[in-house]
Amino acid sequence: MRSLLTTQHQNCYCELIIKEANTRLAWKKKYGESYPRSFTSHRAKAAALPKVVIPKSVLPPVSFLPERKPVPSPKVTCSLSKTPLMRPVTAETREVLYQGFYKEGKGRHLYLQRRVLKGPEEKFDHPILSSWDYGWRLGAGVSTHPSASPPPPVWSLSIRSGVTPVPAK
Repeated sequence: MRSLLTTQHQNCYCELIIKEANTRLAWKKKYGESYPRSFTSHRAKAAALPKVVIPKSVLPPVSFLPERKPVPSPKVTCSLSKTPLMRPVTAETREVLYQGFYKEGKGRHLYLQRRVLKGPEEKFDHPILSSWDYGWRLGAGVSTHPSASPPPPVWSLSIRSGVTPVPAK
């Protein structure tokens, strides 16, 4: 009984009541003339108020503006003082991008696989993010990809038989 008094349940019941009322109104609007609440004679219908005809609104004609000539956008020139954020891709890697389809494991798929294998030091001239400062240009001792490192060794402390062997001297 306590759960019925929560705000969530009250809102749920309120939504159900509103939904039911809207469904009944929609049904009444659609089928109300076919299923009247009480049967009245045809005379009573004729004596009822006349239906008001609402005239359709007529919109003014749309005047078309003359077409404007497209304004050429200013050409962006790369200044030599600005360094690009990312180094350009090698020609071999770029050619892979346009050969084959992603679903075949070629094209964009192979291109992205090759780009993932390169570390940020190979893609960028300088660290873009502050988190890259740690470990930037450490050298070949650190792997660039998380899956490139071998899995850690698993140490077994027991044997299937349950008897531990005596170490040989």
